[in-house]
Amino acid sequence: MSEKYLPDKNKQILYGAEFSLYSGKIRSYLRKKGIPYIERLSDLKTYKNFILPRTGVKFIPVVQTPDNIVIQDTTEIIDRLEQKFTQNSIYPITPKQKLTALLLEVYGDEWLLIPAMHYRWNFPKENIAFIYQEFGRTLYPRCPRFIQKIKGKKLGKKFKAFVPKLGITQNSIPAIESSYLQLLRDLNNHFKKHKYLLGNSPSIGDFGLIAPLYAHLYRDLYPRNIMKKTAPRVLFWVERMMANKPFSGNFLPDDEVPESINLILKRMANEQIPVLLDTSKVLDNWYEKNPNNDIPRMIGKHIFTLDGVEENRAVFPYSLWMWQRPYDYYHTLTEEQKLLLKYWLEEVGLYDALNKPINTRLKRFNNYLLIENFL
Repeated sequence: MSEKYLPDKNKQILYGAEFSLYSGKIRSYLRKKGIPYIERLSDLKTYKNFILPRTGVKFIPVVQTPDNIVIQDTTEIIDRLEQKFTQNSIYPITPKQKLTALLLEVYGDEWLLIPAMHYRWNFPKENIAFIYQEFGRTLYPRCPRFIQKIKGKKLGKKFKAFVPKLGITQNSIPAIESSYLQLLRDLNNHFKKHKYLLGNSPSIGDFGLIAPLYAHLYRDLYPRNIMKKTAPRVLFWVERMMANKPFSGNFLPDDEVPESINLILKRMANEQIPVLLDTSKVLDNWYEKNPNNDIPRMIGKHIFTLDGVEENRAVFPYSLWMWQRPYDYYHTLTEEQKLLLKYWLEEVGLYDALNKPINTRLKRFNNYLLIENFL
């Protein structure tokens, strides 16, 4: 192995980028937990000579541990590090709060990707020069600025081509913007009373939301102005989450989930849950016809509805792997615990989804998505 990519004996090494949505998630986690780390730029040479050979995929971020384990996928990175750095766990221990935190990670990681990508790519006058320069500077740090911009534009076009696959079209954009603005208002109201989603300690739900709310919706110029004007307390929360200062505090007592968070769970139930349930059906049908376990990133299209507006979007199996996390946790609870949560889950619209069987389960192995029961 090149000396350039040797592990550090005392620190985690983060390979990421400022413009990268999920890099922001793991960077925030490392900082808030106070885990010693260094960050190395994911330039083109690093992709070719380290990231792809060690992970088998082209995705960032990745973390290289002091014992030279290389982990890809922020959820797996966090769970691995939580086992080692056990103080101030980001997972609540009480049923209602832990389930809420896991649900909000799914919502942030998978659903808020929609407004994040819309506000990044559909406002070129305000954003595009900054974005192309960021892409080029990261991948080609030794090139002149004008070359970086040219190279960044070439890469950026590939990301922009992904936008309609998420269902972001002229037809759906008004509903996407309306939903996002209401989310900002709800979060802004929540942060009047609370430092984080569930009290004075960030949970895995906070780290799910910081992914889109930092790299795209805070750093990109157009959505940053929206956040600043519409929801300044959300902006302060983003800055608090990204500050290089470990947290100290506790989750709310008595397993409390604030009503302001219930509003966000209801939004998730109305918008994202129907997509997840239909994705599960599509995966069932796909697996019957493709029993070879080679799962592509997208498996066809389906219709989703947002504020009464219907649009087509690609079907993403990975979101089901994320959904299995709160689903599986819920099914570890005792019948008595489930009974205590029943009224609340019905109120926020999540009870039926959490009690609907998952027929085709997924697992991650060597950074690839596989059918769990595949032989």
